[in-house]
Parts: sequence; C-alpha cells; structure tokens
Amino acid sequence: YLHCMRAISHGETYGSHGLPLMGSGDWNDGMNLVGEHGIGESIWLGFFFYTVLNAFAPISEAMSDQAFADHCRLEATTLQTNLEASGWDGNWYRRAYFDDGTALGSATNQECRIDSIAQSWSVLSGAGNPTRSQIAMESLDQHLVRRDHGLIQLLDPPFDTSEMEPGYIKGYVPGVRENGGQYTHAAIWAAMAFAQSGDPTRAWELTEMINPIKHALNPTQVAVYAVEPYVLAADVYGVAPHTGRGGWTWYTGSAGWMYRLIMESLLGLRLEGAGLHFDACLPSDWTDFTVHYRFGETKYTIYLIVQSRGNPEGLIVDGVHIDGKVIPLVDDGKDHKVVLKVFSSALRATSAPPRQGS
Repeated sequence: YLHCMRAISHGETYGSHGLPLMGSGDWNDGMNLVGEHGIGESIWLGFFFYTVLNAFAPISEAMSDQAFADHCRLEATTLQTNLEASGWDGNWYRRAYFDDGTALGSATNQECRIDSIAQSWSVLSGAGNPTRSQIAMESLDQHLVRRDHGLIQLLDPPFDTSEMEPGYIKGYVPGVRENGGQYTHAAIWAAMAFAQSGDPTRAWELTEMINPIKHALNPTQVAVYAVEPYVLAADVYGVAPHTGRGGWTWYTGSAGWMYRLIMESLLGLRLEGAGLHFDACLPSDWTDFTVHYRFGETKYTIYLIVQSRGNPEGLIVDGVHIDGKVIPLVDDGKDHKVVLKVFSSALRATSAPPRQGS
C-alpha cells in the first residue's frame, strides 16, 4: 500500500499546463524525446492517471486512510479540469506537449495529427467531456480506422520528414509498428471505448478487425498477413508496400487486453468481490449467450437471455430465484447453473450514431 502511495505521489509532477510530465516516454516508449528535459507533458497520461487516482481512492478508504482517499479525488478533479483546458484540439484530444511547448497530436502538426489513445482514454477514464469525447471517437473512426485493410492505426500521418523529433519511433519505417501502423494494444482500447460509449456496432466491428483469423480467410489474405492467424500480433503494418502485414506475434499484452475486451466490455462480465455483474454491450440481433465461468475450483454455467418487455426479468441460481442481477459466487467445488433474463433496454445502447468519414 505504501509503495502504491509513493508511486502516485511521484506521478503528481506536472508541467506548465498542469498535466503529468512525459519524461522519456509514457505508454509509448518510442516517444522518448518528447519530454526528455523534464518539461514536456503527456495528455494521454493525464487520462490514465485520472483513472488510477479514482480507482485508488476506495482502496485508501478500505485501509482506513480517508485523508489519502480525499487527496486522490481532489487531485483527479484538478487534473480533469486541466485536461479539458489544455488537452482539447477542436475535434480530438492532443497527445502531448514537447519540452518547448509544441503540441503533439494536433491538427496543426504535419505528422501525428491524431493519436488514438488520447481519444480512447478520454472515454475509458471518464475524464473527458462527454460531448468532446463523442466527437473525439468520431475523429478516431474517421482518421484511424482503415476498413479497406481491416486495421486500426495508432496515429496518422506517420513520422517521416517533419522537423518534429519525438524519439526512436521516427526511426521506424512509416506505417510500421507504433509509427502509423496498428499497434494492437491501442486498437483494443479503441474497441473498448466504443463499447463503453454504448456503441456496440463499432465495438464489435473493431473487435472483428483485430481478430487475427479475419486476416487469413483465404490464400491472398494469408500471403499479405504472413504471420500466424491464431495468435495476436503486436502490430499490423499500415503503409504500402507492407499494408496488412502482421508484425511481432504471440504478444501477451494485447492478448490480455483482448480477453478483457471480449469478457468485460462486450459480454459485460465483471467480478467484484464474490459477486459477478453483467453489463453487456451486444449486437442488436443477439438473443442469448452462454458463459462457462470458473471461480476457484467451482464451475458456473451461465445463460444470459435477452427478452422483450412483457416477459419477466430475473436471476435463477440452481433453480432458486434471487433478487437483483448480481450472481453470488461460492467456491464449493460443485457445478452451478445460472439463468439471467434481462430486457434489451437494460443493455448498453444497441444502435450506433451515424458514422462519419470512411
């Protein structure tokens, strides 16, 4: 607990815009020169740190440390204000500020005009202004989702010939890895953000695009993708002549997030303590699904049924009706059957707003 407190306190180092310092790279370590002199700031890290602060406050309360819980929440509120004041670019959120104050991920830039993770985390963190976040996700869709090649770019345009020197990311060929290709870790965050926004159409569409099987459905696709279609690749190249080629495979970071995307963001399964919650984001034509869930040494077979009004909602565990919609879990080594019936209106929105751009 003290280690976490010290990490949070260390993170409370801000630049002139009141945003976290970028240092020699945040999530994207290829941007190692953006804040190398200790002045540059990361807007994405601001959204991420906001998430950490709000998530840690209840932990502090559980540790009977109300003072630090209050500190985390106050810090988060201030950070949210600063993000809105200095992070918004007009149609999306900027990515960072260089040591000299130049914006990165701005429409004024020749390269890296938009970066996906600032948009996704404006939603995932809950820190973004809802109207702005919706505009930002539309911009992400318009500029970074490449439906013609089934990939989701991290940023665009790639770094190449501009005067900006963000770091070793610029040493990659344009369209390769973080430099304007699909970095799958970030592509998954985009799908998660659409799900959290109540947009199952695009959440499931992007999930299908990320699915490696979808890159190898015929010999032509196999020749283009050129890596294993049964494991996630860290990256998919985004500029000709390499467009659609898979990069570093067996990438466990993306695989872990893909699992969370499917189980938590789409199917809506969320474990809290000894209770299993469902907040599904399903396609409109789904009527049911089954989850085989293991809790310790105990197996739960869970049937979720979507129904229209006029039929009873309810939760049935081993034939017994239970109030509410939280499945109580017990590790007794037995097999349990669960039936959860919900109204379609109880699911996250099942129709997406009109899509702009490509």
